[in-house]
Amino acid sequence: MLYPKTTTTRQTKTLDGIWNFQLDANSLGEEHGWPAQGLPSSIHMPVPSSFNDITTSQEMRDYVGDVWYETTTYLPNEWFTETVMLRFGAVSHTATVWVNGALAVTNHNGFLPFEAKITPLLIKNGLNRITVKVNNELTWDMLPPGEVTEEKTPEGEVKKTLHQQHDFFNYAGIHRPVTLYTVPKEHITSVQVDTDFNGETGIVSVEGHFSGRGEIHYEVLTKEGQSVATGTGTTASMSIPHVQLWSPDHPYLYKLDVTVTGEDGNIVDHYPLNIGVRKVEVKNRQLLLNHEPVYLKGFGKHEDADVRGKGHDPVMMMRDMYLMKETGANSFRTAHYPYAEEVLQMADEIGFLVIDETSAVGLLSQGVPATGDLAPVFSNGRISDRLADYHMDTVIRLIERDRNHPSVIMWSLSNEASTMEPEAEVYYQRLIDEVRKRDRRPIMNVNLMLIEPERCYVSKLVDVIGLNVYFGWYSTPGNLEAGKRDLTDYLERWENTHEQPVVITEYGVDTVAGLHKMPSVMFTEEFQVEFLETYHQVFDEMPSVIGEQVWNFADFMTKQDTVRVDGNKKGIFTRDRQPKMAQATLKARWLSHKERDRHGR
Repeated sequence: MLYPKTTTTRQTKTLDGIWNFQLDANSLGEEHGWPAQGLPSSIHMPVPSSFNDITTSQEMRDYVGDVWYETTTYLPNEWFTETVMLRFGAVSHTATVWVNGALAVTNHNGFLPFEAKITPLLIKNGLNRITVKVNNELTWDMLPPGEVTEEKTPEGEVKKTLHQQHDFFNYAGIHRPVTLYTVPKEHITSVQVDTDFNGETGIVSVEGHFSGRGEIHYEVLTKEGQSVATGTGTTASMSIPHVQLWSPDHPYLYKLDVTVTGEDGNIVDHYPLNIGVRKVEVKNRQLLLNHEPVYLKGFGKHEDADVRGKGHDPVMMMRDMYLMKETGANSFRTAHYPYAEEVLQMADEIGFLVIDETSAVGLLSQGVPATGDLAPVFSNGRISDRLADYHMDTVIRLIERDRNHPSVIMWSLSNEASTMEPEAEVYYQRLIDEVRKRDRRPIMNVNLMLIEPERCYVSKLVDVIGLNVYFGWYSTPGNLEAGKRDLTDYLERWENTHEQPVVITEYGVDTVAGLHKMPSVMFTEEFQVEFLETYHQVFDEMPSVIGEQVWNFADFMTKQDTVRVDGNKKGIFTRDRQPKMAQATLKARWLSHKERDRHGR
């Protein structure tokens, strides 16, 4: 699915703004004809945003069930000579869309885009109504998994409660941009780019598809607009002389112009995209970027911000990017779901190495935090065939969406699953086979610290092992000396058991900004600094560790719990993106070792 762009043959119209909004606790909206007749008692709601924190209503914040969105728009008459598409960047978690009362599309993934051809449903010379029913319930047949229970209140009303497996708030709504756009009747449907280089010559391999008859042309242009390579056909391999390679320190982007000409030689369709020439490999326990070892320094993140929840906001996105660069980071993980496409576009532009993760978080028996003994979820049938198919569909759609981004260097299949069950090997092998068939980037799976390296059935299948470690916090709380011993032993066991390199995908402690104490205690800013410094000493002694990504970039909201004080406070930055003391610690480490070797020393 191509990202909507205005080109010489395509037009776009944003539907972002203020929509009408209404709760539907009894799920009667369809029965009462809301898609055709309109919402009877609506309030105003910004799109994109999560609906939970916009009002002051506790019912709205904790609501579980159906909600409705509605907007209206006119379209230029010339659009009706083309094919009109309606596209949603993401709607959490299940969406049903009507145009002028007619069903247009349904979608069952809360973190990936979907679209529909709506030309036959539109009214020319009239106002068009777009209606969306959104459901935020989770089940064990979807990702992330969850469960909804119902109980009757003394007033006789049915109250739904969501029991989730993941440690972030279940924000819901129309979270990413909504766009109307046109494509010619016959148009470019997909473009797949792969890059490599040989000496100073860049190699760009392209595969393009067109819905009709025509000839596909490719042209690679420099930032200055100079043509450096051309090709023709469904597939083409083009050489770029004196190539400028893409990297975090030099995020050079070429423009690939894709055009299709008809039998008369006229341009039928046109689509441009940015490409970066680079090569990613894992060899000899090293992550290689353009044949050079690279050590990942950065963060696990969340799409989370005050008031807007998970709603995409370019202002907050840019603030995050600049803060990460200021701290010396070169990477981040899209924990624990695919982020907005606009985030990856900016990572291409600014220069970040991105571990691109699916929404498979919490495939285990535990709630939050995951401590104690793991009970089976694969062998007892908790992981259904429907969930497995959902996971597969998510992986395929993620690769199709993000495969052309030079910033994306790795696919992460899941976060903290029950991988010590023999059944997990068959489950993950199926996913891995599909990824390898579609793309050549390295594959990662992320384990929680309860997973024993000697008993993990999945890590042997992937290229890079991700580890989430909290010794000295969730175990031996406050005792960093014991935590250091346990961390060292744990990482040595992984190093001795598996040949793959390790990225520390999570490590950190909850820290209340402004809380200080000498000597340090848990939750103080001093303890956060000491924890990070202790862990860094261990990382630097482990040849297999090829990266460190602190959990978390910024404080984020969670469900209410006795282990959470108004959310998770493990951020290096506060939720409003101001630094804690630890930011200076990371900056000193990461920037002073800009030319560090692969061990991080």
